[in-house]
Amino acid sequence: MSDSKATLLAHNGPMDHPESAELLEDRHDFPCPYTFKVIGASGTALEKRVVTCVQESLGLEDPPIASVRTAQGGRHEAITIEPVCPDAEAVLALYAALRTLDDVLFLF
Repeated sequence: MSDSKATLLAHNGPMDHPESAELLEDRHDFPCPYTFKVIGASGTALEKRVVTCVQESLGLEDPPIASVRTAQGGRHEAITIEPVCPDAEAVLALYAALRTLDDVLFLF
């Protein structure tokens, strides 16, 4: 991972704030579905890697369903996935795991 990409991802998510788990707990009634959106380069099998990452991170038997939308120019794709997360710590851990995937440009 390049330094600029690592810097971008390090400042692009809820793990930047120590009170993140508390905020998530206050705003969500866990366990609940939690939406993640991953934007990255097209043609890199990113969807499969995102689905596998979520499945393994949450210990799911079946792969979660993801939707993919390719940008008009075709260079990027947005993957939306909404797994049921057991608690705020699982959400934060999943953000951390998704950040390690190659070809991820943005993570919401």
